[in-house]
Amino acid sequence: GSENNSFLKMAIPADGINGVKAFVIDSVVSAGGKTCPPTIVGVGIGGTSEQCVAMAKRAATRALGSVCADEEGAKLEKELTAAVNKLGIGPQGLGGDGTAFAVHVELAHTHITLNPVAVNMQCHSARRARATFTPTGLTYGF
Repeated sequence: GSENNSFLKMAIPADGINGVKAFVIDSVVSAGGKTCPPTIVGVGIGGTSEQCVAMAKRAATRALGSVCADEEGAKLEKELTAAVNKLGIGPQGLGGDGTAFAVHVELAHTHITLNPVAVNMQCHSARRARATFTPTGLTYGF
């Protein structure tokens, strides 16, 4: 379900960071309760459109409590999380403040004329696991 509410915008330089924020907020509003909030909102900014969408997915599946390594990205995460939780969508879209557990942002360098922004949302039952193949077998983790 929540994967059906993924968004990509090729922003123009004049949009600036406020345009990025508006796109993320508009995407969450558009998805409403269809993503089974509270969600984890993943945002990719930069790179190519393909890389940007992949970054948004990685961001959505990042561990809760983790923070973007980039200082500006970390600041943006806090701002967007606060803004999303003021939308009033709430748990399961029934209203309230708990629309998102977190907004995670991933950044990449990009050409000045390319400004892709992608949004991907993970539902409240965020499932994440890891498996590593080694010469001696398989190990699992989270």
